[in-house]
Amino acid sequence: MAPERQSSLPPQMKKPRPPPVPRSEETSTSPSPPKEKEQQEAIEHIDEVQNEIDRLKEQANEEILKAEQKYNKLHQPFFQKRSELITKIPNFGGTTFVNHPQVSALLGEEDEEVLHYLTRVEVTEYEDIKSGYRIDFYFDENPYFENKVLSKEFHLNESGDPSSKSTEIQWKSGKDLMQHSSPTQDKASRKRRHEEPESFSTWLTDHSDAGAGELGEAIRDDIWPNPLQAYLVPGMDDEEGEGEEDDDEEEEGLEDTNEEGDEDEGEEDEDDDEGEEREEDEGEDDS
Repeated sequence: MAPERQSSLPPQMKKPRPPPVPRSEETSTSPSPPKEKEQQEAIEHIDEVQNEIDRLKEQANEEILKAEQKYNKLHQPFFQKRSELITKIPNFGGTTFVNHPQVSALLGEEDEEVLHYLTRVEVTEYEDIKSGYRIDFYFDENPYFENKVLSKEFHLNESGDPSSKSTEIQWKSGKDLMQHSSPTQDKASRKRRHEEPESFSTWLTDHSDAGAGELGEAIRDDIWPNPLQAYLVPGMDDEEGEGEEDDDEEEEGLEDTNEEGDEDEGEEDEDDDEGEEREEDEGEDDS
């Protein structure tokens, strides 16, 4: 039997399989553990730096408070001298309040009459300025109340919330301004927000809403540092009146201009009519 013949051709090579396509979950890149650690360390360092910033802010506030306390004491002799000079100017305090837009918004006619007897205003900051202040209103003898001084105090209560207290007004018989108010004042009060007091008198005695301290802050921060500036500012009513007069004059000027224009147009129409009549007469003559 003849031996089996072997093929001289090489055995057929198998095609290599392509690598498996990775799934979408496998292809998504997630931060490696080292990167997560770096981020966490950065957050911790940021927190440490922020704590240092807050500490410096607190230190700055303490130093600013000490400086304010120091200079408030240095201001006192000048405040006293200024108060003495102010008493020489009649109705200085009342005019100052009327000229201030935020304060004047609370003033009815009767309030303004009361303020005619206001001789001076003084603001006293507490030793810890952040905890509060007191405003004292000094009055001459007047037909409205017996008090010579009316005070309102703003402070923080035991829970740290804003609070206030004031002198009880000893009204003279039939002169209690809080028992009645003028129609103009009622109309104005309806336009204001419900939390705002209706008049200067009610502001002095109302402690139900600590938000009324905004008016006290206006007196403390705007009027008290430089009352002369508020005194010399023209009254809001005067400025509005001047503006209205200017508007009226402009309107009158426009009306006069329109009337003149109408007159000119009327004259031109008359001239045209006369011209047409002349042409008709000339035509008749020619015929």
